[in-house]
Amino acid sequence: MLKNVAAVLLDGVHPFELGVLCEVFGLDRSAQGLPVYDFAVVSAEGPVLRTHAGFTISELHGLDRLEDADLICVPAGDTYVVRDYPPELLAALRRAVDRGARVLSVCAGVFILGAAGLLDGRRCATHWMHSAELARAFPLADVQPDVLYVDAGPVVTSAGTAAGIDACLHVVRQEHGPEVANAIARRMVVPPHRDGGQAQFIERPLPVACDTVGGVLAWMERHLDSEMTVEQLAERAHMSPRTFARRFQQETGTTPYRWLLRQRVLLAQELLEGTDETVDAIAGRSGFGNAAGLRHHFLRTLGTTPNGYRRTFRGPTRVA
Repeated sequence: MLKNVAAVLLDGVHPFELGVLCEVFGLDRSAQGLPVYDFAVVSAEGPVLRTHAGFTISELHGLDRLEDADLICVPAGDTYVVRDYPPELLAALRRAVDRGARVLSVCAGVFILGAAGLLDGRRCATHWMHSAELARAFPLADVQPDVLYVDAGPVVTSAGTAAGIDACLHVVRQEHGPEVANAIARRMVVPPHRDGGQAQFIERPLPVACDTVGGVLAWMERHLDSEMTVEQLAERAHMSPRTFARRFQQETGTTPYRWLLRQRVLLAQELLEGTDETVDAIAGRSGFGNAAGLRHHFLRTLGTTPNGYRRTFRGPTRVA
């Protein structure tokens, strides 16, 4: 059972991600009958570290403290994506996994695990902004760009910032059961489990500049509620269906169907966030026909339901 937890830091650590680890594993909640961990904050770069916010942290343990940890947590930090990492830290992480300990990264902390060779052949996650770079840096890793966290045996990796809470509560749930995880979540005033993945948080992409199909794309975006076929779109572009499909793929990187589906989902997201329209009405306006169709594609694309998305992203109720 999990008893000994260490958070290991480099210079430039992000305070929020470190705070998540301290909140879940570093507080004494014995008065509520919850487990107490032997928690330590470890420096991999000297006795004093400067955070991304500018203040310093001192009174830190040395790397030898990692040798006793059942779980080693690596929060994100400034320039963690592109910097070099202390070889002693990478060796300590490898030893930990070899002896049966677990490691957990929050956001860009996963790049340190990758440098230690711990992502090879494993599924992993990071902030959606870093997913492509993580895949390029560690081609043997199986990067999952749409999830909040991944549990790959001894290696647990989370997406950006608040997804670290999800990953930490997942570990607590595994080690101590749902009652303990739920109790900690209530103390933190967060949900013990969030629906969906980080796909629902990804910003709307900028429009792609297209030489030959740009006019058709603009027309499609203005008529998302209409039925359309490749043959109809090709005719509008004055091409054969085969040539149109090939040019579309070359210029957008996807198929007409997938592009249309993504734009319809994006429109539905905007309407769920910014209007009081019913899910049925939004389904009609975004081209899904009815609420069942919208729900089906929302689940496949974003991993959550339209109502769940609205609860997450809707702002405060406006008062007339």
